[in-house]
Amino acid sequence: MKRLLSIIMILILSLLIFSGCTAKEDNELVVGMELAYPPFETKDEKGNPAGVSVDFAKAFGEAIGRPVRIENISWDGLIPALQTGKVDLVISSMTIKEERLTKIDFSKPYAKALLALLVNKDSEINTAEDLNREGMKIAAKIGSTGYIYAQNKLPKAEIIALADESACVLEVSQGKADAFIYDQLTIYRNNQEHLDTTKAIYIPFQDVEYWGVGVQKDNKELLEQMNEFIDDFYAKKGFDALTDKYLKDEKKAFDQLGFQWFFE
Repeated sequence: MKRLLSIIMILILSLLIFSGCTAKEDNELVVGMELAYPPFETKDEKGNPAGVSVDFAKAFGEAIGRPVRIENISWDGLIPALQTGKVDLVISSMTIKEERLTKIDFSKPYAKALLALLVNKDSEINTAEDLNREGMKIAAKIGSTGYIYAQNKLPKAEIIALADESACVLEVSQGKADAFIYDQLTIYRNNQEHLDTTKAIYIPFQDVEYWGVGVQKDNKELLEQMNEFIDDFYAKKGFDALTDKYLKDEKKAFDQLGFQWFFE
């Protein structure tokens, strides 16, 4: 009997310890992001969250006096995590979209991005319109702005929906897809890494896409705090500092190409 009681006590203590490790700390601000989009959301050499969005989130936490914990969540799980209260905010280069606004609220825009195409180097594709015909295959990350663009603007093409960026790039470099559509920075970087197999095509006359911070519906206090912080962060040139830290070379390349920058 004593042995049984001892085992029960050990189990109870184990559960308490485990609960203590995973429970949300008092006043903790939990921020969800998919750590798969360097240099915005990524990991450092030790596996810790790092990048533009991580620094931005921590700066916000410091401004409102709350410790920040980053939760690495797959892209399609970010909005559900916010809706269920698993996270307080989503800061993951997420575009403000009407269909998303039915589920969550967004802050005012803090950045903007445009789309581009990564195509096989031997391809005869030179414009996005070249893809809008039967037999064309477009790789797109599930739920991304590029995926939505392809659905709406290129309906004649077949969309290969994939879970991550690297898989989309591989489809193009191996000739299994005619193009990968994603934001300009990602396309630029992947083209630079695969100059022997790919080329980049930029899409003119497209609408600017704006990124916002996702906030749970009706959390007006946190939303107002974030909106005020974004204005203040711009005024204090916080995004200029993040550009110098993470995106200095890319900013030069974008200036030379005449592309709009994220934080202008």
